[in-house]
Amino acid sequence: MPLTTSDLNKLLTSSALSGWDILLALASVVAGLVASVYARRAVHHLLGQLQGLSPTAKALGSRAVQYSVLLVGIGVAATFLGASVQPVIAVTLTVVTVLVLALRGISANFAAGVVLQTRRPLSVGDEIEVGDYIGRVLELNGRSVVILTRDGRTIHVPNVLLLEGPLVNHSEHGYRRTGIQVRCTAGVEEFDRLRILIEEETAAVPGVSEKPKPSVLLVTSAPGVLTLTLRFWHAPLAAPILTSQVVHAVGAGLNNAQVDAVVTSNIPDPPLTPPLQF
Repeated sequence: MPLTTSDLNKLLTSSALSGWDILLALASVVAGLVASVYARRAVHHLLGQLQGLSPTAKALGSRAVQYSVLLVGIGVAATFLGASVQPVIAVTLTVVTVLVLALRGISANFAAGVVLQTRRPLSVGDEIEVGDYIGRVLELNGRSVVILTRDGRTIHVPNVLLLEGPLVNHSEHGYRRTGIQVRCTAGVEEFDRLRILIEEETAAVPGVSEKPKPSVLLVTSAPGVLTLTLRFWHAPLAAPILTSQVVHAVGAGLNNAQVDAVVTSNIPDPPLTPPLQF
């Protein structure tokens, strides 16, 4: 039996919905659609400012926001039409909870990556120290920071670890100071002569910074024994090779001056012995 005009009028008259309800529902859907488009563009622009994110990840994130905003608009429209939103809210909360628990690690690394790329405590090319690893930064992405260690290993450090623990940036200052210990058989009266000799030998090594100049400090003085600490500045990435060259130059200079000495870049812990017992 075909639906006549009178039947349609009776249906609208008997319904609890008014024309305003239908109009507001349509307006909610349209508003949600427009807002979702602008939200997608805004998120895509924001993600475009971050380094290391692939175009697929950017598109996925922006579309997820778009669909979420659109669903909110549809949910508001459903309330104007008299639908009960409690089951929808319950299902939505359940799905969101499951997603949060399942993607907790990924989302934590992604959020940490956003913080790292906005505050920029490190950049590509910097030498950093994280935990037991020292290396040069090759890449920053949404999950990890990729570093190349001095012995040729590639390490992927999760972004969240760089925020939870100490992050040492060897390159940010532009120069780095290295210390070398010199233990020699000499009296304290010879300190000035040895200091000048060691500083001159160090300054002559190519790559050692002139400002600040190398400096020698007296650490321990005992009868016939001096322990000195040599400090010099250099480019951050030159530490291993330059330290070896300085040790060689200082050792050769002291040997030519007929001073028995031990020159080492591996500074040991202070010995647990009473004074004057060696």
